[in-house]
Amino acid sequence: MKVHIVLAHPEPRSFNSRLANAAVDLLQKQGHEVSLTDLYACGFQPAEGPEFFAARRQTDRFDVQAEQKHAFDTGTLDPFVAAELQKLRTCDLLILQYPNWWFMPPAMMKGWVDRVLVYGAAYNSKDRYDRGLLKGRRAIISVTFGGPESTFAHNGRNGDVDLLLWPMQMSLAYLGMTVLPPFTAFGVGGDLDHLDGLEKDYLSHLAAIPEMRPLRFNGWDDWDASGRLKPGVEGHNLYMRAVP
Repeated sequence: MKVHIVLAHPEPRSFNSRLANAAVDLLQKQGHEVSLTDLYACGFQPAEGPEFFAARRQTDRFDVQAEQKHAFDTGTLDPFVAAELQKLRTCDLLILQYPNWWFMPPAMMKGWVDRVLVYGAAYNSKDRYDRGLLKGRRAIISVTFGGPESTFAHNGRNGDVDLLLWPMQMSLAYLGMTVLPPFTAFGVGGDLDHLDGLEKDYLSHLAAIPEMRPLRFNGWDDWDASGRLKPGVEGHNLYMRAVP
């Protein structure tokens, strides 16, 4: 199995880095081919812009999707983006490792999504969701939180963790990927014993991948011509539901 891990944390000695490296060690020992991209270490520029497109399709205005597709079709993508896109398109499993900052992924991880999920290569206007271009590949997000687990509940002061993670997981499902249950590490400002326990939990989570039941997402057969759930069709999360 080919595994690609994307890490977004500015501190090389952070717990996120520790988890990413532990995943590399475990998966390699299991015989898998593993690549790791540390976005901060490689100096990745997360803000998409015209300066990354050497051979523009049109120069009077910047249309992100049009320029991404043109660059992909003509082989003129930014070298880093092209390399990451190749890893994404050829991997069997994608792991995104990042901290929860302000209830969102860091800008560096969001920038990876914006720039590497190239229109025309990772998705297009037709091939999305359960018909997506990356169908057959699996994905896991591994996210760390500073607060205790009890506060990330439906009635917790930090909100339901499933809702916080939904945008990233939905983005992966949008590509056609099979999204596996996330790993969530809470209280990462705790003592070493706590962190050791979290790392063991993460490795157990990865070891259980063959038996994991994927998260459920609605697909094209569930929606009517207006893009709404058909009568009697169940929504698979709180963001998409049959009842208001």
